[in-house]
Parts: sequence; C-alpha cells; structure tokens
Amino acid sequence: MSDRYQLFANSPVGRLLTRNLGLPAPLVLERFDANKPLVNGAVLLGAAPNAELIAPIARVLKNIHAEAYAGNQDFIHQTAASDAGLSLRKHNVDDKESKFKAFVFDASGIKNSEELVEVYNFFHPIARQLVNCGRVVVLGRTPESCTDPKQATAQRALEGFVRAVAKEFKKASTAQLIYVAPNAENQVESSLRFFLSAKSAYVSAQVVRISPNDTQVNLDWNKPLAGKTALVTGASRGIGEAIADVLARDGAHVICLDIPAQEADLNRVAGRIGGSVLGLDITAADAPQKIADFCKVKGLDIIVHNAGVTRDKTLANMTPQQWNLVMNINLSSEERINDALLANNVINSNGRIICVSSISGIAGNLGQANYGMSKAGVIGMVQAMTPLLKAQNITINAVAPGFIETQMTAAIPFAIREAGRRMNSMSQGGQPVDVAEAIAWYANPASAGVMGNIVRVCGQSLIGA
Repeated sequence: MSDRYQLFANSPVGRLLTRNLGLPAPLVLERFDANKPLVNGAVLLGAAPNAELIAPIARVLKNIHAEAYAGNQDFIHQTAASDAGLSLRKHNVDDKESKFKAFVFDASGIKNSEELVEVYNFFHPIARQLVNCGRVVVLGRTPESCTDPKQATAQRALEGFVRAVAKEFKKASTAQLIYVAPNAENQVESSLRFFLSAKSAYVSAQVVRISPNDTQVNLDWNKPLAGKTALVTGASRGIGEAIADVLARDGAHVICLDIPAQEADLNRVAGRIGGSVLGLDITAADAPQKIADFCKVKGLDIIVHNAGVTRDKTLANMTPQQWNLVMNINLSSEERINDALLANNVINSNGRIICVSSISGIAGNLGQANYGMSKAGVIGMVQAMTPLLKAQNITINAVAPGFIETQMTAAIPFAIREAGRRMNSMSQGGQPVDVAEAIAWYANPASAGVMGNIVRVCGQSLIGA
C-alpha cells in the first residue's frame, strides 16, 4: 500500500508546507541497488586513542572499495596502511564543505568515562556533514567482556549516544553500535558491510554483539549464499515472500513453506525464484518430522521461522481458541521444528536459525497479550538456545519488525495506521524487503560471530525505544 502522505511530503508544495508547519517530512529511503557501490559516497573514519579495531575496519573499507578519509590522527593512517593496506585521505577538521555518506568511529580504546569526550571530539565538528540516508557506525568492546568496571561503564555509555544520534542526525540517516568481543575481530566484516549499506535502510539505533568464532569463509559477496539451502515458513506472501526473494537473490535454494490453502501463491513464489514448495500446517503433530524428512538429503543451512498470525482482542474478550492458535503457530511450533531438525542432524555446520519476533514482544501492545507473549517467547528462545547451539557451530538470532507495509497493516484503521507509520525516526513504515535484508545478513556464512542478537527493523520506533 502506498504512503500518500510521504508522496505529498516529497512534492514541491509538500516540502514547503511540512517545513513551515513543522510536520513530519519522511524522505524516500535509499534501498539496495546492485548497480550502485555498497557505500555510495565518502566514509570518514575516526578513533579514540589506543583503538583496537582500526585494522579490521580498514580491511573492510578496502574490500568494499570505499572512498575513505580519516582525521589527522597519525595512528589511524599508520595502522590502516601497515595492517590493511588501505589508502586513507586526510580530512581537515576545519573543512566544513565536504560531505560524507558514513561516519565510522572506533571507540574500543575508551577505558573510562573521562575518555568518552573522544566521541564528542570526533562527531561534534562533522555532525552537519552527513548526507541524506547517511550511516553512523560506532564500534566498541562488549561491556560484559571488560574486566575493569570503569571500562565496562564507558563502553555501555556508547548505547545512549548512538540512540540519541539516530534521532538527532535525521535526514533518514541511521546509527548503530557494534560490540566486538575479544578475539572476535575477524568476524566484523558482514555486519559492517550490512550497516554501512542501503540494505539496512530501516534498521536504526540497534546494538549488535559479535562473539568469537573460528569459522572462516571465502565468499563471493555478490552471491554469499551460493550452494546453501534455506527453508522459509510463511513464504507465500508479505514478509515471507520478500525473505524468499532476497535469500534467492543471494544465491540460496529456497524451500517455500506455507499451509496447503496457500499452494497457488507458494508455487508462484517458488517458480519465480527457482525454489521448492512444501505445503503443510506447521502446527500439525507430524509436521516437524515431515519437515526434517523433506530437508534431510542435503540438509539445511538456513531456517527462517517467519510464519505467524494475530488474533487481537483485549484479554477479557479473548477466547481460548484465539489464545492457543497464536501461541501455537508463533512459538510452540518453532520449538518443535527446531527439536526435530536438531534431533535428525538436518542443520549443517555453520547453519543459521533465524526467527521473526516483533516490537510487540518488546514493548507490548493493547489487545495483543497473546501475540506479545508469543513474540517475547521467541526472543527468550533465541537467548536460551544461543549457548547450546554455539557448541554445534549453529547461530540463532531474531529480527523484531515494527510497522511494515503489508496486507495486514493495510487493513488497520486509517488513524492507527498513520500513527504507526509516523511514530519512528524515519516517519514512515518499512517495507518487507527491509526485514528480508536483515535476515540475509544473519544468514550470511560470514556472520558466524553474530549470535543471540535481537535486531529491531522499525526505523527506531518511538514505542519501546
């Protein structure tokens, strides 16, 4: 469904009115285009003294052929040149005319609260030089891994800065914080690529933790999922269809699963992407074993638990059937399917379990006690299973979408729909492809260090923020 207000706000008359009346002015977000550079503009790199992540950051910037600049800190140039071979141009802090597509700041060297001023020193002079749909990425050390309480305190403080900047810089820009645990430095590339690119258009103010992992892969970054097999539940339309499309774009063979009543749409989706069809009800008693048997020959590299339903009523008016249906489809069936796949050794090494939660599972929502509980349960499942799956070299993560433009949200009454669209830093709803791109980042074989994360795809929703 088109956002007519956004179309109006980007017209000449609309731009004038929104500016003069102080109304939301949602820009058209830049989304991934294979014909454009991954970062379509200059990148400015900064760091606090004693930074520990300059070399891996520089290697990524070199690999993506970024037009990279740095301030006058000699250690940035020396480290980038000697360890990564990245040629950095110097940026004069007094130059107020240059514009940048992305700011990247290595805060890993900050050891106490007094040193947090280094964040101000880098961002203050350049805050107005980020272009539309720009990117801010701050990298630090996971607070839980810090042995010094003062260092842990300072690193945790970075979250407040990033979330504030995500609201303050505006112009459809995003800001993220990547915590890198000790010995996880070789795992940053997939996440840095994702958050610097247009693939993360509707993801903002998120905190990602990267853990150590010995898995190393040689990828064609244009087809990172080549040779992989993915299963997507609820794949016949909406977000599920977008997930199937994006995983296939990245090279995966996608098994599209949905209820038999959606067989026509399943065949349409699978036919378009060269995938397979599996029509069954995931709540049926024999469904987990049928899925395991169907996928056992080649095994699964990726399973995306996307299927979900709502049956909204206030708790006093909710029937047992409405409660049980939502809990069974959205949570219990996922547990049973995971159990069957793991018991039958269907998930391959360096495999991915990816779940679709919701901001309703984080913030709650009126009339959605069943839905909110089921989606909070998905988050609990991810957190509980992470250490168990790590021993099997399998990761589990979740996305938590906010207001996404689908058939479901199109049916919401006008006033509520408009509120959902505007109550985020982007002042607009997301698209199904925004959720799919985040899932493809999780699915990437190079994301082995990304585990146990819950990333909101909500444009920095003001609800539960």
